[in-house]
Amino acid sequence: MSLDPATVRRIAKLARIRVDEAQVEALRTDLNSILGWIEQLNEVDVTGVEPLTGGTQMALRLREDVVSDGGIADAVLGNAPDRNGEFFAVPKVVE
Repeated sequence: MSLDPATVRRIAKLARIRVDEAQVEALRTDLNSILGWIEQLNEVDVTGVEPLTGGTQMALRLREDVVSDGGIADAVLGNAPDRNGEFFAVPKVVE
């Protein structure tokens, strides 16, 4: 399928995208490439492949939630311009 410039302008209008006349040809080339890729995907044989409606059908692998880099406040705050104990000290921003 090949798009003509009038169709590209209509698509841009429907998408509420301002397209200058100089950009129409580049956009037409890009859209034709996308449509060509979709036609190529339609040629793939998917017989016997069950449709997947989302990631909810897959079980996630869980790991134990443990702190792995704790206890290094001195290393983290080593380059801080000002600190208050184990915290960054920052100027008050709300009056």
